[in-house]
Amino acid sequence: MAVVKLSTSGLSNFAKYSSMLAGNAHFVPFFGAGYFAGGNPSSATVEKFAFPSDLRTTLATGLSAATTFVAGMANSGVAGYTGGGGAYVSTVNKFAFPSDSRTTLGTGLSVARAELSGIQNATVAGYFCGGYDGSNSSTVDKFAFPADSRTTLAAGLSVARFGTGPMSNSSVAGYIAGGYSTSRISTVDKFAYPSDSRTSLATGLSANASGGGGMSNNSVAGYVAQGVAAAVTATVDKFAFPSDSRTTLGTGLSVARYQAMGMADSGTAGYFGGGRDSPTYTTVDKFAFPSDSRTTLGTGLASAKFHVAAFADES
Repeated sequence: MAVVKLSTSGLSNFAKYSSMLAGNAHFVPFFGAGYFAGGNPSSATVEKFAFPSDLRTTLATGLSAATTFVAGMANSGVAGYTGGGGAYVSTVNKFAFPSDSRTTLGTGLSVARAELSGIQNATVAGYFCGGYDGSNSSTVDKFAFPADSRTTLAAGLSVARFGTGPMSNSSVAGYIAGGYSTSRISTVDKFAYPSDSRTSLATGLSANASGGGGMSNNSVAGYVAQGVAAAVTATVDKFAFPSDSRTTLGTGLSVARYQAMGMADSGTAGYFGGGRDSPTYTTVDKFAFPSDSRTTLGTGLASAKFHVAAFADES
């Protein structure tokens, strides 16, 4: 059988192909997908956007219950997770990649809460951070991959808060940005992998902000759509990895809104979906990597919603 060199076969994005025999007519490449799950108004729906086409489908099996103010994280190539939400629930749903079959973890969050954020260290662990359980939370729950066993970090967030923007640089660090404590703050907490030691960046968000969303281009940069600062804003801050230096994109969201949650296909593009101001939006904005140029998908969310759980399979 003839062996075709990948660089000359048109299949030159090596990161997208884990194992194949070039020239095999039965080979079907898998590009991964991003997911937006649950959200407000209360929903169990999980919408899937195929990479790189951005074609949207809806999973036949959604969340185990309709859930608002839910968070997401993922172990790319293995499973995506949604955690917490609603009237303070501890449920963690797990969606296997690429089948999208759903199970519910026997051990959920250590404290039932909503308006939390998720970060991940691929192949190692995922984290659900902060939130609100009747009062602000600093709790960070860690779920080891692939066992899904849960521990709670001794050092949680530096300030108990909710409505934060998460970013992840796998194998290096995860970040929780901004949020609402007794007021909106600009603080960015950084959790080093794998030690989980916490520091706070010298340079935080460009404004005190809450109701943000976050996404990352792994090993390159993380992005936070601020949400509400002095007013509802379209601002997107960018933190370069690993220096953590901050810039602000010249072109932010297509429309100012908050609780627009983010996911990404590293090396290709990041997405912010849904959100609210007045009205609630179906909009999905796409930021191309590395240029950060923004387009808006022709097909957004199937219905207008905010604070969905966002996660991605970047396989």
